[in-house]
Amino acid sequence: MTNLNKVTTRTVLIISDGTGITAETFCHAVLAQFDSLKFRQLRIPFVDTPEKAEEARIKIEMHRATDGFRPIVFSTLVNAEINAIVKRADAMFLDLFTTFVEPLETELGVQSTHSVGRFHHTADSAAYKNRIEAINYSLTHDDGQTTKDLEAADVILVGVSRSGKTPTSLYLAMQYGLKAANCPLIPEDFDRGVLPSWLPQHKHKIFGLTISPERLSEIRNERRPNSKYASIENCRHEVKAAEEMMIRENITWLSSTTKSIEEIATTVLQKLNLEKGHF
Repeated sequence: MTNLNKVTTRTVLIISDGTGITAETFCHAVLAQFDSLKFRQLRIPFVDTPEKAEEARIKIEMHRATDGFRPIVFSTLVNAEINAIVKRADAMFLDLFTTFVEPLETELGVQSTHSVGRFHHTADSAAYKNRIEAINYSLTHDDGQTTKDLEAADVILVGVSRSGKTPTSLYLAMQYGLKAANCPLIPEDFDRGVLPSWLPQHKHKIFGLTISPERLSEIRNERRPNSKYASIENCRHEVKAAEEMMIRENITWLSSTTKSIEEIATTVLQKLNLEKGHF
């Protein structure tokens, strides 16, 4: 196995015969699990001819030669011929259709449409529109940017800065169409010993995230190296104060230290009795 700790940045190519949005969404959801690593992401859309497939293969090989490591390729190529050309490159391939569609064809006994851009035909469905609306809501209400319209939120995540609130909020929005706001707990809140004034009335929809001080310090040092914000002493203080506040306020919470976004999201759904969206 490659020692990734010695790798500064890994190249990730997102290849599709359409816009690449589906592959990019899948890519982001997967790579979010590896927040200690750095990735250089490049999207190659509309690979819908053998000629374009060969161009994509060459690009992959160029990154292989330049980086010294195999690129990681997320692919939603439907056409078998085009897919085969691209896969001649020396890379790690994560192929959504080979992984998911082909086994389903076998299980269901039905041939899939193998249509380019089929996913986006759902754009007129209510579920799709709900997801788009939820994503917009979660982006607007990220990191306490606004306290307006919190009554419309399905869930409000709280926790210290960099404890995993933003990726969890977006995952809940993209995967389940849930409007997820998130609000950081900051030193001023700990000094007062109470939640920000706009939150208590929404306590029934609040869920808390915490994290080990050691892991928090690592993450913060990537963003602001050698700062008080990232120091282990400050991280210990903030985590302890946040956990004490959540206990005092009777807020359900969990540690994100060793849990994936999927695990965190599932726990939120269960604890707050939120109904999953339907495709």
